[in-house]
Amino acid sequence: MKAEIEKMEAQLEVWDAKIINFAVRADKARGQAQADLRYHVDSLKVKRAMAHAKLDEMRAAGKEKQENLKEGLETAWKDLEAAFKKLGKKLGS
Repeated sequence: MKAEIEKMEAQLEVWDAKIINFAVRADKARGQAQADLRYHVDSLKVKRAMAHAKLDEMRAAGKEKQENLKEGLETAWKDLEAAFKKLGKKLGS
């Protein structure tokens, strides 16, 4: 489980960089496009924070509790991945 957690932490770092990139692109947009992009970036930040919190919870839990927490982490992770894909398609990247 430790290797999985480390892999997820590395992925969060990659996603952090993408969030920054998306935020820069949102700042360059104008009008409704800017508002839409900022909304999606803010949504990504919330979902990222939720996934990170679940990951921290997993890391702090003992082996017995990790299995119980795994489902919540997987759900948060899938939500975050889906949000990245959605915004990536919207931005064409």
